[in-house]
Amino acid sequence: MTRGIIGIAANEMADAGAALYHLPISYTPQGYVKAVQKAGGLPFLLPVGSPDLAKEYVSKIDKLILAGGQNVSPSLYGEKVLIKEAGISDERDRFELALIEEALKQQKPIFAVCRGLQLVNVALGGSLHQDIRHLSDKKIAHMQVPVARQIPTHRIQTKERSILRKIYGKETTVNSFHFQAVKKLAERLQVTALSEDGIVEGVESNDPAFAFLGVQWHPDFAYDHLEQEMAVFRYVVKNL
Repeated sequence: MTRGIIGIAANEMADAGAALYHLPISYTPQGYVKAVQKAGGLPFLLPVGSPDLAKEYVSKIDKLILAGGQNVSPSLYGEKVLIKEAGISDERDRFELALIEEALKQQKPIFAVCRGLQLVNVALGGSLHQDIRHLSDKKIAHMQVPVARQIPTHRIQTKERSILRKIYGKETTVNSFHFQAVKKLAERLQVTALSEDGIVEGVESNDPAFAFLGVQWHPDFAYDHLEQEMAVFRYVVKNL
């Protein structure tokens, strides 16, 4: 059996701490790697680098995963930074935008988580809310720290006939770790899941030539605790 090669865009850390002698490292959260392996895929990490490398990287993979991490730079959608929590990596933004562009050109499916969903929306012409904490009077914690990462904390509803409806059902509960969210949706995308306070939680392509699934929560945090989160990785590896 030939395993699909699943490219996972990695992140960088300037100081990995005393246990690793304060080395700068390239890394990805292990949940992506283990879940892809468990689903029958072959994970292939794509370290942050020059955008010129994106074409060659994408040519070597079957599908692309864009992981969570830093906030997307507001400069990419014509705004200035408004909140102090906005950790930003311009180098990562530029590299992953190049990966997205190449995945579109080479017609490689994309699965995007949290920041990844936001970046694809921006890459296709959408924009983001930089801080969602004051958008609603409903007491939904979209940044659930200190609650453990694998524990679902708020409900979402999925759209009929969507990919997410098939995997998660009409309504489910998910974890949550974000300050930003989709504001203006890009034209090539459609909302397929919402939280109870109207925050966009799931996005899919409305273009038959572009296979895309994006979620605002973190399946990689809970794939080994919740069947629904492992199921989405199986879908990405086998069907997206």
